[in-house]
Amino acid sequence: MKWSGARAGTGVRKRWRRLVVMAPPIAQCAAGAALAWSVAKDVLEHPRPFFAPIAVVICVGISLGQRLRRLAEMVIGVTVGVGVGDLLISQIGSGPWQIALVVALALATAVFLDTGSVIVLQAGSSAVLVATLLPPGGTGGFHRMIDALTGGLIGIAMVALLPADPVALARYHAAAIFDALAGTLLATAEAIERRDPTQAADALEAVRGTHTSIEAFEKALETGTEISIISPIRWRSRRALDRYVGARAPLDYALRNSRVLARRTLRALIDGEQVPKEVVEGLRLMTSAVRLLQDELAGTRPPGDARAAAVAAAESVGAALTDSSGLSTHVVVAQVRSIGLDLLDAIGTGTTGRTAPAPAT
Repeated sequence: MKWSGARAGTGVRKRWRRLVVMAPPIAQCAAGAALAWSVAKDVLEHPRPFFAPIAVVICVGISLGQRLRRLAEMVIGVTVGVGVGDLLISQIGSGPWQIALVVALALATAVFLDTGSVIVLQAGSSAVLVATLLPPGGTGGFHRMIDALTGGLIGIAMVALLPADPVALARYHAAAIFDALAGTLLATAEAIERRDPTQAADALEAVRGTHTSIEAFEKALETGTEISIISPIRWRSRRALDRYVGARAPLDYALRNSRVLARRTLRALIDGEQVPKEVVEGLRLMTSAVRLLQDELAGTRPPGDARAAAVAAAESVGAALTDSSGLSTHVVVAQVRSIGLDLLDAIGTGTTGRTAPAPAT
């Protein structure tokens, strides 16, 4: 019960941290939607400019990355959907089969032009609106396109004027990778120390589900880079953000290598190999190196300690091998040293000419 309560508490804290990180996009959507409606209705004098606030929400969104692309896709999608809808409905009228025809042609046109999901969805939904609720004629179709463009541009302005902190965004998503990597190293060390295959199997199962952390980190970096370009307020964050950009690939490699490490540790324990205690010490040192690197990238610790810990860990496991060491033990040592090289690359002091990491399982 205590463990379940602690896990639930951790989950709640993570949700609150995510809410804090995503507060700026939420504010951008809310303020931008209201402003877009006012501009389209009161300045442009469009009677029902619902595409304007919709465009803000789609363009900014609370998902990460490619806001400028979403703006272009939004405008193109609305243009295709409204254009096809206005053209056909004015000629063939409105009804079930007309709706089916209009939606099919709008989607087919959007797919032919581009495979972007926003284009396709907006083309289809715009065609449905024209075919059902908004009778064609006059300047309505043109107004809807202008509304979409207006909302999209206001959304981009909101990103520039009310920007999220790109470094905080990167730090938040990088934390999941550091937690997974440090957790795997520590759990593997404890499994070897206790000679417990079950714990090694649990560590392997946990690290196998971490691939989404890399994907989320990549999107956060993409969004952060975009913010640092769009918003003058965040131009100064580029140097700190570049540290995370440079560490992205090495952290991905380190996480992949940790999966192989957990798998070969499990095999070594099942086969009864006597993994030396120096490997356990090396794994604990590497865990410290991971946490030190996390702090160094965040700027809360001066550089140097993470490199020293990674080198010490690699040297520790390197001295553990003997002629009687089993095959899986050799692989475990190799993976620990590979993770050390990955961390050095993430720090920016790695070697060149490295071989690719072993395939993940």
